[in-house]
Amino acid sequence: MATDSYIPQAQLARLNGLVAPGKVVVVYGPRRVGKTTLVRRYAQQYDPEALVVTGEDISVREYLESQSLARLKAFVGQRRTLIVDEAQYVRNIGLNLKLLADHVEDLRIIATGSSSFDLAQQTGEPLTGRKYTLLLLPLAQMELQEVEEAHETRAQLELRLIYGSYPEVVLMESNEDRELYIRELVASYLLKDILQLEGVRHADKLQRLLQLLAFQIGREVSVAELGTHLGMTRNTVDRYLDLLEKAYVVYSRQGFSRNLRKEVTKSRRYYFYDNGLRNGLINNFNPLSLREDTGALWENYVVVERLKHNLYTGRLLESRFWRTYDQQEIDLVEEWGGRLQAAEMKWSSRAAVRAPAGWRKAYPGASFRVVHPENYLDFITG
Repeated sequence: MATDSYIPQAQLARLNGLVAPGKVVVVYGPRRVGKTTLVRRYAQQYDPEALVVTGEDISVREYLESQSLARLKAFVGQRRTLIVDEAQYVRNIGLNLKLLADHVEDLRIIATGSSSFDLAQQTGEPLTGRKYTLLLLPLAQMELQEVEEAHETRAQLELRLIYGSYPEVVLMESNEDRELYIRELVASYLLKDILQLEGVRHADKLQRLLQLLAFQIGREVSVAELGTHLGMTRNTVDRYLDLLEKAYVVYSRQGFSRNLRKEVTKSRRYYFYDNGLRNGLINNFNPLSLREDTGALWENYVVVERLKHNLYTGRLLESRFWRTYDQQEIDLVEEWGGRLQAAEMKWSSRAAVRAPAGWRKAYPGASFRVVHPENYLDFITG
């Protein structure tokens, strides 16, 4: 794969379908996942006359913070599409975009922000009924398969488990460069949005919290236990976990139940949106042959790739796990079209696995499959 390659983004067509006169499309996602690339590619491919600006530019902010309809109209001029990248840097961006959407005929607006709370707090209420949201995550395998041959995908699997799928990481040619990039991402960008919030002061504890989660992939997390380790109250840990989810660093799943008393439902399991970030947090980029956490890496990778696939193909369903108090469990349960679908992640394709007896008895009509390196592509790319 050439280092200057553009990897087709699944959300590009979706973005084009959402852009409409009088509406604002807000593109969210973690830093460095390609939001700027997405909106510039949109302008290049669908709307070359669009006005593309960045909220990091002080002169742009002077106009977009003005709340003056005359100045806002002068800024847009005769353009019929306005794209504001890094819109979270613009104060009162929601109110100003509302003025433009309401008073400039046929204007289409796209704004990007680095995380949900960063921009949602400013666009939520002012743009009620006027906005669509689009989430962008690190590259999905369904996107990478557009530029890879089958043998390349097989060869890249170990790299994906260790270094993840951030666009720049994927395009790098050496593991040394990948490690340096991920370490910089962890040190400089990972917690940047959260630490800018009022009342969040403990970068060291946030990072330690993430490290504790990194060692518990695929297991239920005890908030009380995390608080004991960190010297924090349960409420503070809950708040930090919520912020980490809103910043798209981690993703949590609840237990599935149809109200059977023996099923676990209240606890949560946490996964990282990117394997590389997870490994960067614990400073472990060893090859799989030297690791004891390959099963956890595999489960994290498949669960999040499945999430991306469902999101990008419009399958709006919840992903859950299933476990009983007598320790029967299944990694992933989805309900789609009235049918239950269950999947167990196994790194070894030789593992003979059946659905647990308790699951078969409680949900006899559900499907069950084992996802391993020999058959995973169908599961995460459709």
